[in-house]
Amino acid sequence: MYPDTRSRRHFLRTAGALAAATAAPHAAWAQTPGASLRILCTGPAGSIPDTVARRYAEQLGARYPGGVLVDNRPGAAGQLAVGALKQAAPDGATVLLAQGAIATVYPYLYAKLGYDPVADLRPVSVAAEATLALAVGSAVPASVRNLGEFIDWSRANPALSNFGSPGPGTLPHVVSAMLFREAKVEAQHVAYAGGPQAMVDLMGGRIASLVLPEGLLRPHHATGKLRVLATSGSARSAFMPDVPTFVEQGHPNLAIREWFGFFMPGTTAATLVDSASQPIRAAADNKALGGALAEMGMLASGSTPAAMSERIATEQRYWRDAINKTGIRVE
Repeated sequence: MYPDTRSRRHFLRTAGALAAATAAPHAAWAQTPGASLRILCTGPAGSIPDTVARRYAEQLGARYPGGVLVDNRPGAAGQLAVGALKQAAPDGATVLLAQGAIATVYPYLYAKLGYDPVADLRPVSVAAEATLALAVGSAVPASVRNLGEFIDWSRANPALSNFGSPGPGTLPHVVSAMLFREAKVEAQHVAYAGGPQAMVDLMGGRIASLVLPEGLLRPHHATGKLRVLATSGSARSAFMPDVPTFVEQGHPNLAIREWFGFFMPGTTAATLVDSASQPIRAAADNKALGGALAEMGMLASGSTPAAMSERIATEQRYWRDAINKTGIRVE
């Protein structure tokens, strides 16, 4: 992946102008006694985003004596939660915990997006990262033990080589589509309303393969209910070191990590963004939070607002090109 310098300059220039325009009215908020924080979350209760949000909420309680509330707004690939953020006052009292894809992938994937990732989303800090993994279930013969064998089987059995995802346009959907396109395999996409039902159908043989964060697949891989054939990191996962990466198996374009981050309304002052970012970064270094996320196969990962903005700008070019090549579009 290479940085899109024009996109980055526009992103940072716009953020700087908005900060200058709004810094004065809200600069004192960080010192307000009894201040509270609302964390809008793109996932439902029990989902990965929800768990990340709640683990951070536990650590941030001391910083916000008025309390920290997780407000779940699932649906429409995060757009409902982003809509709620747009309506929130830019006073530092509301943040959004969302998958980074809302700023890096969805602008190129959705024909109509209900927000502007530059004007409406102010990066605060990265929160967590996860490696994706591809698993096969009982529909695929037990003799298929690696990615190459799975691709060969899929070519030989086009009627059976369907793949599931937690929903149209999700990162697992995009990664699967990229894999099958590179492998020149025609595979039918089966969309679900989330990962749990897709895993049930994978283990039951109703779909052949599924990409999800590895933490969701690892327990079933350990019991043999499904087989994880590849992980998406640039190096092997510390949680599943026995499983080779997509890169090792001939797919260097699939060195992809799913990440989650905190955003504030686009017009939030830089002083408030910095004030919110600091305790989030401190929480990311907390052993209790790191341990809780590790149980899910995730790594806690804080960042400065500038570093998060840079990451977004770098990934935008990659995803623009990748999505254009796959031809995926979501209405």
